[in-house]
Amino acid sequence: GVCRTIEWDYEQERPYKGDVLKEKRRAYLLLFYNPEKAAKDQADMNEYLTGLYNDLKEGRHRDYCAKDYSKYFEVTETPKRGRKIEPKEEAMLAAAKNYGYFALLSNEVKDPYTALSIYRSKDVVEKAFVNLKDRLNFRRIQVSSELSLNGKLFVEFVALIYLSYVKKKMQEANLFEKWTLQGLLDELDTIELFEAPEHGRILGEVTKKQVEIYQSLEVQPPSL
Repeated sequence: GVCRTIEWDYEQERPYKGDVLKEKRRAYLLLFYNPEKAAKDQADMNEYLTGLYNDLKEGRHRDYCAKDYSKYFEVTETPKRGRKIEPKEEAMLAAAKNYGYFALLSNEVKDPYTALSIYRSKDVVEKAFVNLKDRLNFRRIQVSSELSLNGKLFVEFVALIYLSYVKKKMQEANLFEKWTLQGLLDELDTIELFEAPEHGRILGEVTKKQVEIYQSLEVQPPSL
């Protein structure tokens, strides 16, 4: 990740003065390169180009791809040889130059990795609401009294605190290099605990991978 200082045109209408304030202001353009994203972008583009080629070969036409047919392929037809489809390699190479790159823009944060951490925290907040609705069954409140509502809100709040704690421990242990927050929780979610009247509590299998996750989070793996 690198940072470049740029300027942008700021405008603000000022009704109390009856004018428009115009000036140049500083901003930070934060550029990132991710080799994993580059590989995925390449694979996605290969799949897309293959689809375009097959469309042209079989005479299909998708309206939203109309510009890309001519952008990436040269199509010629002759009475003897029929339709000939040639890839435009220069256009494909030009598109490949951007694989793996993405950018953030800030008017305050100039450290690339601090900005990226803040940006990803926004994603955590969005996923927290998804967890509230799906994982924590809060899509429908389904309570019959204000007291029950307050109790459910409290439990949901405590659950979100745990999610925030797990995220913090994952950052400290560099687990985001291997896991997403949702993926890690899904992995641990497969551990089952049964309770039978005659046998007490029975813990399901805890895999080696799950034990390693608990150890990385500095949490004692479940046991009876």
